[in-house]
Amino acid sequence: MDRFPPAIAVGGAGVLLIASLTAQFRSSRYVVWTYWSAVVMVSIFGTMVADLVDFAIGIPLAVSTIGFAVVLAGVFALWYRSEKTLSVHSITTRRREAFYWATVMVTFALGTVAGDLTVTTLHLGYLASMLLFAVAIALPAMAYRWAGVSAVAAFWSSYAVTRPLGASATDWLASRWADGLGLGTGWAYIYL
Repeated sequence: MDRFPPAIAVGGAGVLLIASLTAQFRSSRYVVWTYWSAVVMVSIFGTMVADLVDFAIGIPLAVSTIGFAVVLAGVFALWYRSEKTLSVHSITTRRREAFYWATVMVTFALGTVAGDLTVTTLHLGYLASMLLFAVAIALPAMAYRWAGVSAVAAFWSSYAVTRPLGASATDWLASRWADGLGLGTGWAYIYL
């Protein structure tokens, strides 16, 4: 059986993304299924965009990592310029929510290429990448606790690392013995 054509997969995910975000924006309060459906679709679509940039278009991982980091910085700059805050606790308007979802999507794209960069281009493998991102996710918490970094900066710095940490951990659990624990994808996803 042939692989699913990327355009159809991305198009289908795009339709589901729009549907889930439309439901989320129409909701006047927090609804568990609506919110988490949007999170899932934003994460899937952001990951697919990153994979397209890497595998289909062929942009080197180092370049796409820097590119997505610049896009993320741009989203933060626009959000702060417009709203004077980046706090998730102040998301009380549709515009702030739009900035939030844009940020989350770009962090998933950035995390995907950054994780792939450390594993493949830098040849760290899954375990070393997982440990690297575990340290990277802990640093903002320590900076908040002991160096006076703002809670908002610490949150978003840690959040940006959740995708490559989770992917590295899952890949390490699932991959064959030479690269990981060899549990297979089913067991790895149940674990995480």
